[in-house]
Order: sequence, then structure tokens, then C-alpha cells
Amino acid sequence: MSEKISFQVGTNPIHIETGKLAKQADGAVTVQLGETIVLVAAVAASNAKPGQDFFPLTVDYREKAAAAGKFPGGYFKREGRPTEKEILTSRVIDRPIRPLFPKGWFNEVQVQSVLLSADGENDPDVLSIIGASAALMVSDIPWGGPLGAVRVGRINGRFVANPTHAQMAESDLDLVYVGNATEHVMFEGSAKEISEADFLAALQFGHETCQSIIAAQQDLARRAGKPKRAITLNVVPEEILAEAKALAGDRIVPALLTHRKLDREAAVKAVTDEVGKKLVEKFGAEKVTEAVLKDAFYYIQKETVRSLILNDGKRLDGRTFETVRPISCETGILPRAHGSALFARGETQAVVLATLGTTEDSQEFDSYTGGSNEKQFILHYNFPNFSVGETGRISGPGRREIGHGALAERSLEPMIPLKEFPYAVRVTCEIMESNGSTSMASVCGGSLALMDAGVPLQRPVAGISVGICTEHNDQYEITRYQLLTDIIGWEDAFCDMDCKIAGTEKGITGFQLDLKLRGLPHKQMSEAIERARVARLHVLGEMTKTISEPRKEMSKYAPRILTLRINPEKIGALIGPGGKNIKRIVDESGCEINIEDDGTVKIYSVAEEGMKIARQAIEGMTAEIDVGKTYRGKVVSIKEFGCFVEVFPGKDGLCHISELANFRVKQVEDIVKIGDEIVVKCIGIDDKGRVKLSRRAAMEERDKEMAKKA
Repeated sequence: MSEKISFQVGTNPIHIETGKLAKQADGAVTVQLGETIVLVAAVAASNAKPGQDFFPLTVDYREKAAAAGKFPGGYFKREGRPTEKEILTSRVIDRPIRPLFPKGWFNEVQVQSVLLSADGENDPDVLSIIGASAALMVSDIPWGGPLGAVRVGRINGRFVANPTHAQMAESDLDLVYVGNATEHVMFEGSAKEISEADFLAALQFGHETCQSIIAAQQDLARRAGKPKRAITLNVVPEEILAEAKALAGDRIVPALLTHRKLDREAAVKAVTDEVGKKLVEKFGAEKVTEAVLKDAFYYIQKETVRSLILNDGKRLDGRTFETVRPISCETGILPRAHGSALFARGETQAVVLATLGTTEDSQEFDSYTGGSNEKQFILHYNFPNFSVGETGRISGPGRREIGHGALAERSLEPMIPLKEFPYAVRVTCEIMESNGSTSMASVCGGSLALMDAGVPLQRPVAGISVGICTEHNDQYEITRYQLLTDIIGWEDAFCDMDCKIAGTEKGITGFQLDLKLRGLPHKQMSEAIERARVARLHVLGEMTKTISEPRKEMSKYAPRILTLRINPEKIGALIGPGGKNIKRIVDESGCEINIEDDGTVKIYSVAEEGMKIARQAIEGMTAEIDVGKTYRGKVVSIKEFGCFVEVFPGKDGLCHISELANFRVKQVEDIVKIGDEIVVKCIGIDDKGRVKLSRRAAMEERDKEMAKKA
């Protein structure tokens, strides 16, 4: 029997229903806002796979073209591999729900969300987060929810819950917020230089809005939820863990306090290998498996790192808690790139390239859920294995790379005046070395590369990550904590937060919060955001020592652009039958030419000569003869009463015999012959469009100019 619950979020109702679809799943719900509907189903395996030593959670979101009444693009007319939108939505569902599963439970769990209906106005990503929480709540799967989720916009200074795509076009904030009953759990999005105070107010607004969503799920779980299943947690046997701690002794601390990453890894591995051999000798290989040894030393390292931070006030690389690692920047490092930069922060290093193209190079994609289906600014992030000194499978970008690239992209985009800048822009971030927050290094390097390319960035953008190490009681209330500016990889692994904030000197442009905790109180979050502001200003100061504003000149290898305006009625003539005319101009000039419906013609060319050829050809085919202007034309025919002069290809006018000279002319041939080039001035156009030209007026105008110069 199905159960349905409805509640208000802002001015719009949301409906959650369970028990009608996907009834063989452990938990399944549909969530509806407007006419956008998603189905979310959750299933957990009955047992962990033999030898499983991690929690295998898979979250997958998919869009169906039929949901929007469309056919998929492509030859097969069937949905293929997940799009970037689907991958990013999968990630935004995964990140808040993952920390709420029991630690040490290794049964495989799959959470799948399918878009069933799309109205083109309400985005399904927030609905999918709510659906994942609700599906897990009504299931028998052990999980520490519920969670509420909302998109927060700001229009004319007022926060709006779950704005439509049309409303988002007017918003200076795009915040996806997830919270529980008392704390912040996850956020991500972008803004147009929002202040820290306003950002915190947006988080508070999102948190308050989520409370009705949480209450509705609790009510639904009471009415339709299954009893939670009994589970067995995989933990390291107490006697093995105690012996491992005793054998590691005091040696683990100096190993962890080795400042350089690779040296630290080698020192810890040496201790691990030695202790592992002794544990096998004492307890036997059957008890001390590779998985048991891995878990034991993970626990020892985690406990030691947290003790060093909270009890001894020490970080692994010797910095204070507020210190940003040393920064170095270079620009113009690659000769053929339109813009390039090297940004390094400690042992994190990114080479970033900026490429300018025509607007035809903008990325187009199928959009079933509304919003734009074209991107003029693209940022791609690549994380090769060598950046962490490892080997591994070499393939296309994974979910992590797409997620990091999206964060860097939305952090930089608010500062690029794309409406006024007639280029498509691509930034490519190649991570050369990684030890903490490569996505924020990509923001910094991307900002440098864009300025090096001459992109008119309104202000430089930088980003930094802030972590936290906490202690809490049995009720998961934080009793002690320490914030960590510019976290390194080991602090990310063994501590509790990765809060990335990017922006300019004026405000925040991009943000993303990942927690290993069940949630973080507003007080600690506000302190982290202030810590990020101070660090960001420091990073910006270091960056501006290298380059502080966009270069005035673009690379000689970047395409130049010339914009012409023609009469829209002349577009057909310019293109020609079957594109004959425009193809000829492109072939002769080597330029790329874009023609818009309003008569705007954009010519892109690296070569100045090619630009000149294209301009002359286009103007010749489309230009109008204006009264009062002077032209150089060719005499194409001679009559008794005057001559016809071709000013533009196919456009001529009559120069009457009385207008050939400032004296009486007996015969036209006394002054001009067919094929002569002469300067004429347009002195009128009659009602039938016939052009009147004057050589005499052009000569008089020339004489006046010469007299002025004399």
C-alpha cells in the first residue's frame, strides 16, 4: 500500500510517495516538485563479499530523454554513458549520505535515481538528494538520516528556496544545501562575489528551510518504514590492535612528523612492514590478513594524527594551524598556448593552459531538465597517476576529476564577462603534483592563465581549503576541535572536513563542503569560512606579485576577432546559394566567419592579411552606399550624360558629366575611361534607390583637407 506525504518548501509543495513503484527495492520513493519527478531506490546486499575491506556504496543518477518528451541525440537514439550533469548530480547525492552509514559495515549498497518527468523549470538534483534520504529512511538499511536538501538563490537581495531556472537567471547565488536537524552536512555551488556574512546567512536560510523536509521524512518513516536490519561490523580484533600499537610504540610519531609527503609515506611504510611481520609471527597469517593489517594501521595513524593536532598542537608538516604553505607562480611558461601558468602551493602543483576559440567552439549538450544547453566557458581538470607517485589504470576522466573541474569552473566563471567577450574559453588544468586541494590550485592557476591570455577577468580568483579535527561525545556533539588552514592529503584522510572556498578580494565565487562527520554546527562553520577568507586574501597577494591584471595584448597565436554589422536582409546574399559565397570568402581568407540573425558578422583570424581579405569581401557584398561618404570606385560604363562607377561589387552609381570636374566637360572620355579608378562622393540617392555620385565634390573635399594641413 502506498503512502504519500506533501509539504511546503517556500511557496512550492513537494510530494514524496512510497510503496507504489520499485516495490522489490529495500526502499524506494518518488519525489515531485512542479512536474519534475524522480524515482530513487536503495538496495543493500544481504552479506558482504568475502574479503571485502571497504564500504562499496554506488550512487547513480540518470536522465531519460522521454522524461522531457524528447528523443536522445546520436545515432542509436538511446541514452549512453552518463553525462557531466548526471555525474555531478550523482556526486552531490553521494557526498552527504555516505558518512551516515555505520563504520565497519561492508555490505554493498546501491542508490539509484532516475528522472521520470522534467518540466524544464525545476532541477531534479535537490529532489534526488531528498529522495535518497527518504528511500534509505523507509528501507531496512542502517543509516543515520534523515537529511533535508534545498537549492538557495538570492534575487534582489532576498533568499529564495528552490528557484526555477527562470528565477536563477536573476540570482547572484546558486547554493545546494544539505543539513540535518541541527547541523550543516554538505553544500556546493557558486556566487557572484557574495560576502562571507551573506553566505552564512544563506546557509542559515537553507538550514531552516530543510526542517520541514526532515520532519516530513520522519513522518513517512513512521507510517511506511521497515524495521532496520541487524548488522555485523568488521573491526580489527582488540588483541591484534593492542599489540600493533605496542609494537609501533613511539616510532609512529616521528614517522608521521616527517615533513615531505613521500618521505613520510616511506617512513610509515617501514614501521608498518616491520610491525606486520611481528603480528603475523604472533597471531598467524589467518588472523593477520592484509585487510586486518591495513585497518589496524589506518586506525593507529588516524588516532596519532588527531592526537598530535588536538593534544600536542602539531601538524605533520610542521606548520601552524593558520599557515598557508609556500606559494610560487609563473605565467607564460608554454610558448604556443594562448595563456599558461604554473601554480604551486607546497607539494601541490598545477600547470594550467587557457585557450581562446570562436563562439562556435562553445560546448553544446542535450538539456532535458531546463537551463542553458551551451557553455562558452569550459574548465577541464586532469589528475594523472604520476602526480602522487603511483601507477594505475590510465583512462578518461573519472567522477572525481569531473567534480573537481566543475568546482574550479564555477569558481572562475562569475569573473569572466562572457556576454561582452566574444570568445569561447577553455581552461585545462594538468595536476603535476598532489598533496591537498588540487581543485583550489586549479582555481588559482586558472586565474593566472586567463590573465596571461588577455581574458578580461574582472578580478583575480583564488581558493583554499580548510579542514577540522574534532572530538565528540556519544551523542556526536563536538567537545573539542581545531581548524586547519590549507590541509594536506593526510589531514584530509584522517581528519573530518574539506571545506573549499574560492573567491576574489570582494567576495565568494565558488564553494564545496565535504564532511566525514554527521554534521557541523553553524559556529564552527562560520569560523572555517572566516579562516578561508583570510587565507584566500593571502593567496591572492602572492598571485598578484606575478600578474595582477589581464594582459593588454593576446598571444599572437590566439584568434583575433573583428565584428561587423550588416543589414539582416543581406545575410542571404552574403551566404549565397548553398553557402557558395561564404565558403569562397573562408577559403580565400583562411578565417572563420560566424553570422548571427541580427546581422552581426564575426571574423576570427590569426593572420592580419586574412582578416583584411575577409573584411573587404564581406563589406563589398553587403555594404550600403551612404550619402556624404567618399569612395574609391571603378568606371564600368560610359554614356553621353556621364559614367557609372562601381563602388562595391555589384553596386554602382551615376556620376553625371556635370559632376566629373569643376569646369565644363565636353565629353566624358576627356576625363575618364572604362576601367579607371576614381574617387567619388555620394551626393544623393533618389526614391528608386539610384545613387548619384560626384567626382567634383570629392576633389573639392580633398583640396580643403590639403589646405588645412598646409
